[in-house]
Parts: sequence; C-alpha cells; structure tokens
Amino acid sequence: MTTSAPADDSHHHIARKTTEAIFWNYASFGLGKFLTLITTAILARLLTQADFGLVGLATIATEFLGIIKDLGLGEALIQKKDHEKEAADTVFTLNLVLGAVLTVLTYLVAPLVALYFQQPDVVPVLRVLGLSFFLNSLGGIHLVLLRRELDFRKKLIPDTARALIKGIVSIVLALLHYGVWALVIGQIVGVLAGVILSWVVHPWRPRFQIVRRLATGLMGFGVSLFFIDMLTVIEDNLDYIIIGRQFGEEVLGVYTLAYRLPEMLVLSLLWVLAKVIFPAYATIQDRPDILRQGFLITLRYLTMFAMPICLGLLIAAEPIIRVVFGPNWLEAIPMLRVLAVFALVSSIGFNVGDVYKAVGRTDILIKLSLIYLASLIPALWFGAKWYGPLGVAFGHLAVSVFNMVIRLANASKIVKVNLLDILAELRPSILSGIALTVCVVPALLLTESFVPLAQLAVVVLVGAVSYLGTLWLLEGKALVAAASTVGIPGFKKVAQETAHEQV
Repeated sequence: MTTSAPADDSHHHIARKTTEAIFWNYASFGLGKFLTLITTAILARLLTQADFGLVGLATIATEFLGIIKDLGLGEALIQKKDHEKEAADTVFTLNLVLGAVLTVLTYLVAPLVALYFQQPDVVPVLRVLGLSFFLNSLGGIHLVLLRRELDFRKKLIPDTARALIKGIVSIVLALLHYGVWALVIGQIVGVLAGVILSWVVHPWRPRFQIVRRLATGLMGFGVSLFFIDMLTVIEDNLDYIIIGRQFGEEVLGVYTLAYRLPEMLVLSLLWVLAKVIFPAYATIQDRPDILRQGFLITLRYLTMFAMPICLGLLIAAEPIIRVVFGPNWLEAIPMLRVLAVFALVSSIGFNVGDVYKAVGRTDILIKLSLIYLASLIPALWFGAKWYGPLGVAFGHLAVSVFNMVIRLANASKIVKVNLLDILAELRPSILSGIALTVCVVPALLLTESFVPLAQLAVVVLVGAVSYLGTLWLLEGKALVAAASTVGIPGFKKVAQETAHEQV
C-alpha cells in the first residue's frame, strides 16, 4: 500500500499537469482560431477569390520549404532528458541557420513556383512570405521549451497576439485597398509580434553554440520526424497543388475557404492537442498501462470535441457560409459538407501517432504515412479529373476512412486495445451526435424562411442543447471530474460531493 503511493501521486501529477496543459492549449487555440475566423469573415467581404487563391499558391510553396525548417529538432529537444541547456542552445543555433537558408531559398525558387502554377504574380508574394522562416527561427525554441514544460498558459500570449495583430493589420490594409498584400503583410507582422512575445514570456536566453555530440543525437531522432513531416506536408497540400494547377487561383480560393472552417475548428485542434499529448506521453513512455489509459482517454475527449463541430458544419453548411463569408462564396457549400465528414473521420484515432513518437517507434509513422500518401495521390487526382474540386474533397474522405481503419488496427498492437475498447470510448460522442442530428435537421427545415443569421443562431442553439444535454446524461460525472482537474471554478466542489456520494 505504501509502496504504491508515490507512483499514484506521480500519475495524478502527470494527469493533472497534462489536463491543465490541454485546457490552456485549447484555450489558446480556440481564441486564436476565433480571431482568425472573424478576420477571415471580414476579409472575405473585402478581398476577392483571386486574392485568397494567390496567397494559397504561395502558401503551398512555403509549406513544402518549411519541411526542413527545424529537421524535427524541436520534437527531439522535447524528448531529450539530459544536457537540456546545451541541447536548447544547439537547436536554436541550427534553427537560425536553417531559417536564414530557407528565406534565401524561397527568394530563389519563387519564379519556378510561378512557372508551375502559370501565375507570375505569385513571385513577389512568395518572396515576402519567405521572411517568415527566419523570423520564426528567432522564437521557435522558446515555444518548444514552453511545450516541454507543459506551460501552455504562457504560450497563449504569443499565440493569441500573433493572430490578433495579423488580423488587425490585414483588415486595415484591406480597407486601404492593398488587395493581396493585406494578407501578406499581416502575416509577416503577426509572426514578428509572436516572436517578440515568446522572448517576453519565457526567460530562457540562447547562446550561439553547436555541441556536436548533442547535435548528432538530436538529429538522429529528428531525421525520422523530418521524413514524417515531409510526408505530412505533401498529404496536406496535395489537394491545393492539384486544384491550383488544374483550375486556377479563383477556384483554389473557393476550395481554400471551404477547407478553412474544418481546418480551423477541427484539424488544427488535432495538431494543437498533439503538441500537448506528445510530451505528456513521452513522460510515461516506460509505463504501458498508464500509456494505454492515456490513449483511450484522449480518444474519448477528442471525439467529444470534434463530433458536434463536424456535424454542425455538415448539416448547416449553407447558413454558415452565408453568414461567415457572404453570398459570393456559395460554391464552397458542397465542398464544406464533404470536408466536414473528412475532418470527423480524421479525428478518430489521430493520437496514435503521438504514442509511436513517445515510445520511439517513428518507423511505424513513416510506414503509415507512405501508405496514406500512396492511396491519396490517385484518389485526389481522379477525383479532380472526374468531379472537379468536389471530387478532391470526396477523395480526401475516402482515403481518411481507409487511414482510420489502419490507425486503429495498429493501435491494438502498440497500446493493447481492441475494437470494443475503442467503441466504448466513442459511444458517448456517437449517441450525442445522433441526438444532435435528430434535433438540428428539423430545426434547419423549419427556419428556412428566416434570414441566414437568425437561422444559424437557432440551429446552433438547438445543436448545443441537444448535444451537451445528451453528453451530460451519459458522461456528467466524468466531465465534472475533468473540469475539476483543470481547475475550472465551481467544479472542484461538485467533484468532491460526487466522490463523497459514491463512497
């Protein structure tokens, strides 16, 4: 009894710190994405489809070049357990060199990108956006250290400021008729603001040094992640490449905006949580029972978040597009519906990858990514050929279903879970999602004569009440316990009373 107490305390400490980190990282994510959504909604009424498409073309290039922005060294630094200060200095110096090289490289390859997409206007846009590589390298390690320490409360400040300042600058310049440059300059100023504040919130100050023995070990771990990142970037941008090449920047602008909502509200959430989940899993990599429990809990709560958002985007796509982006973007509605389902499927079992990284099995991630990419290329290509941009969205959905099955099948081997375990974790979200659908569809039909804003307000209210109400009936005690662990005011007392009643 006495020997297990320290382990229980350690487990509780890890769980509490991880839950708090998830809460604050999601708060940062939510606030940042809310600001981005408001900014995009305003800019959609001030700028053209071509403006968004042109930046989209440039962003494709920066995403590909950004593959080598840190060679996976940031994740390697998180996993490293010794010589932390020297390792941080080494990674900072290497990142600074890589950032400078990428900025120069972006300037040089811009004409080639313009040639591929047959759009010469992308050259100056891409060259200016290339400055973000060097700027980001100045503050990237400060953010990595905050992630390692699971101090996402402080990380909220630079993340939010980046989105806020980017939005303000972009809107002001759009009102001054700067066109596409409103988006470009806003992006650069936002990055600069984030870098400055990352230095303010974290006291670490780097030394310019490269310790060779540490660099070798870090790069050994980072190279595997580099290949994974490379495959991920190709997967994430393949649809943009195909649409941009075959249909031009205006169609790309519509597709980009359709993708924007599920990306901001769900897909980005997956990556945000991964930034917390990976360092948390890394701390318990040698404790398989706790790692299994952590995987299942993450699966449950991640799906709880994704389910209502994706179903809402699917069912209420038309009023959402009309209210958020305006009547000029109605072509995005069918694409949004398909991409919403794609985002939901992608969220199920997404956290398996962080388990592989935590236990040092990045080789599995590489194999899975290669399988995914091998199926994605023909799916998107033929989808675009036969059904245009909507076919690309359907291609994404089909491959995501295939990938989900493979992810969960592999999870059974690594964390020792079976199909029944997974279904048990998904059950609350599925049942609550059914309740949401049953209530929202009639509400949408009954409010067809309403103005879009009023219709959307009714649908959101009905959806929230039906989903959260059902979820509370199924998982009320678990939700109270989670809120108490995070430290949300009022829930700690409720959790204590619930525990007392159970005793």
